[in-house]
Amino acid sequence: MRLSVQPDPFDMGAELNRFTNDASGAGAIVSFGGIVRDDTGTMTALELEHYPGMTEKAIGQIAQQARDRWQLHDVLIIHRYGRLQVGAPIMMVATAARHRKDAFEAADFLMDYLKSRAPFWKKEHGAEGTSWVDAKDSDEAALNRW
Repeated sequence: MRLSVQPDPFDMGAELNRFTNDASGAGAIVSFGGIVRDDTGTMTALELEHYPGMTEKAIGQIAQQARDRWQLHDVLIIHRYGRLQVGAPIMMVATAARHRKDAFEAADFLMDYLKSRAPFWKKEHGAEGTSWVDAKDSDEAALNRW
C-alpha cells in the first residue's frame, strides 16, 4: 500500500505502470485520476490545505478499511495539496485485486471517501477573488451507499 500527500506534480501513466508492475498475482487493476476542473468558467486555480499527519493518517485508515472489506492485493493513493492550476492532476487512486469486482468497488469506495471526507479544505481562485468550496450533498449521498 502506498499513500502520498504531496505538493509536487506526478505522472499518472508512470505511477500506474509502477503500480501494475508491482501487482503480481492480481487479475485486475482499476485506476482513477482526478484533474482540477473549472465548473464556473472563471476559476484560475484551486488551492488545497491540509493538516500534515492528520490527513495521511485519515487516508491510511480508509485505505485499510478498503483492504479489509475487499480482497485487494494493493492500493495506491496520491493526493496533492497547494495551489493547482486548472487541468493539473490533483489525485490518483489505483487498486489491484484478483477479480475486477473487488478492484472496481474498492476504487469507487476510496474515491467517494476522498471526495467527501478526506481532511482537505479547498479554495477556488478566480478573476473575482477567492471562495471556499462547500461540501456537496451529492458527494455525501455517494459515500452513504457504502
